[in-house]
Amino acid sequence: MKYVVTGGAGFVGSYLVKLLVDEGHSVIVIDNLVKGTKANLESILDKIEFHQIDIRDYESLKNILKNIDGVFHQAALTVVQDSFDKPEEYSEVNVSGTENIFKLANENNFKVVYASSSSVYGHQNIMPITENANRNPINPYGQTKLDGEYLFEKYSKMGTKIIGLRYFNIFGNGQTLEYAGVITKFLDRIKQNEAPLIFGNGSQIRDFIYVGDVVMANLLSMMSDVSNLLVNIGTGKAITILELANMVVEVSGLELKPIFQDPLQGDIEKSHADISLAIESFKWKPKKDLKEWLSETLKK
Repeated sequence: MKYVVTGGAGFVGSYLVKLLVDEGHSVIVIDNLVKGTKANLESILDKIEFHQIDIRDYESLKNILKNIDGVFHQAALTVVQDSFDKPEEYSEVNVSGTENIFKLANENNFKVVYASSSSVYGHQNIMPITENANRNPINPYGQTKLDGEYLFEKYSKMGTKIIGLRYFNIFGNGQTLEYAGVITKFLDRIKQNEAPLIFGNGSQIRDFIYVGDVVMANLLSMMSDVSNLLVNIGTGKAITILELANMVVEVSGLELKPIFQDPLQGDIEKSHADISLAIESFKWKPKKDLKEWLSETLKK
């Protein structure tokens, strides 16, 4: 099959590109290299077609997104705190850029699997969160992802095949400090023999999902007979930020205690996925255990 991956030089995108190449597919990567880097694709650059293009550039996309089987749309701006300072840019990239992909999918009849986000839910009291929970984002980034879901609804009604994956908190090797990582940030400090920094009191609940499991969810959803769906991609397991910090310290073998600082603006209190729909729809299940991965990573 011939697939396009937008944001294919980024964290999740590069893992996905490598999986597709390993599976024997023909892969075209689109990335403007503002956040991503070709170094993430170094091992397979000779096996893919690469275009340095911004997803806001409709005419350039139009020339590439034809005679293909599907698009994995991963390109996005993703830093919550950054979105407060640059709401217009976040909207242009995450909403207008996404509509360019959907519009071409409608015109050229290919399927799209795209990255939505658990941030569309905002604050929720009932855990775990099911896909029919109210959507009420609390930061500009989450709002752009909700606007993307409105586009999903619009184009689905027009017959376009689109699956939106609501990613929960992704972790894995190669994740940049900027991209996300409370786990990455904890590990970065631990490797410097410094205690983890917790913003707030550490009672925030998170559902951490390994990047390899996320990319497999992308592949299985693309290969499935499902045409239109918004679905949670997490583990179904919850952990508090304080528990995570203590786990990182425990695995490291160091004698450290977390340091607490003021809460971050736009930080969600509880995020815990119900993943039964993903299991039922795609026969997908997360495999990588967080503590096991932490042990492997800190031994390197």
